[in-house]
Amino acid sequence: MSFLARRLTAATPRVLGASRAFSASARRDIAKITLVGNLAATPELKATSTGREIIEYAVASSHGPRENRQTSWFRVATFVEEGPRRDYLTSLPKGSTVFVEGDAVMNTYTDAEGKTKSALSIYQKNLEVLRRGTSSE
Repeated sequence: MSFLARRLTAATPRVLGASRAFSASARRDIAKITLVGNLAATPELKATSTGREIIEYAVASSHGPRENRQTSWFRVATFVEEGPRRDYLTSLPKGSTVFVEGDAVMNTYTDAEGKTKSALSIYQKNLEVLRRGTSSE
């Protein structure tokens, strides 16, 4: 057995239900996601049923060789209070390249035809603009 394998084995908790040795924080059942892609359109400000305002936008991320390129689309939502941050986000033009960190939640619902569907909801925690798109105005 190699030195590294012995160290990893020795450091692994052997008791079921043992606390996580690598973290002092409480366990959270939430998935994190990181996206890099282009805005599909300018982010939109919308009102929720509770009267709170939310910003929604879509990020397109492409992968694969040029002749077989595939694009995945991700819908992102965020709550940003009124002010300069919200104004900046809602002014980003289509095509801007963004880096998004957020929480990912899988929701299951029944559509109008009675079929069970799933949708991935992404709630933005951090956004960095890597390249601002050109405005078509």
